[in-house]
Amino acid sequence: MTISSALLSFAVVAGMLTIMPGLDTALVLRSAITLGRRRAFATALGILCGVLVWGMAAAVGASAVLTASRLLYDALRVAGAVYLAWLGIGMLRRTLKERRRPASADPAEGAGAAAAEETWVRSWARGLGTSLLNPKNGVFYMAMLPQFIPSGAPHLLMGAVLAAVHDLEGLVWFSALIFGTQLARRWLDRGSVRRAIDAITGTVLVGFGIKLALGDN
Repeated sequence: MTISSALLSFAVVAGMLTIMPGLDTALVLRSAITLGRRRAFATALGILCGVLVWGMAAAVGASAVLTASRLLYDALRVAGAVYLAWLGIGMLRRTLKERRRPASADPAEGAGAAAAEETWVRSWARGLGTSLLNPKNGVFYMAMLPQFIPSGAPHLLMGAVLAAVHDLEGLVWFSALIFGTQLARRWLDRGSVRRAIDAITGTVLVGFGIKLALGDN
């Protein structure tokens, strides 16, 4: 396998994985709808940084250690489950708080406060943490990435390049989602829609957390 054919083959696999509905897509969409374009891109960037870390770790065999050690895997799985549940419950609590606001209150006031509270760094950290604390990301890279490293190629460098290909596809996909959401922002900016998005995303995160905690592989 040549380097060019490895990159092309991996791009196809990673592209299919990128567009599959999942936790990353839900987080970016939620940020785009409730927090705006800049913070949505910050969330996406955090996710992509996590992918790069997993790719490089898989290239040097670190994720193989994770898979081989049940204790390490379970520790990361539980930490990821707690983190996802914490994020989800936070969104659900915000939804309930918004619903209890007086009917006379300006619905944009709650959205503005939430956006001001959510800094660019916090959005980035949320995306990064979600990516790094998902052991299934490591298992995927451990199983797939070594197959696309040609014999004789430097593993760390090749792992970084392959992960960068995945990141590039992810950036294109997330950009399409974010800009597409902005086109419908006038309708999506309604208080009831924002609350529904937070409720749905929060429920999805809690569901992912419970599934991860139960060890459903």
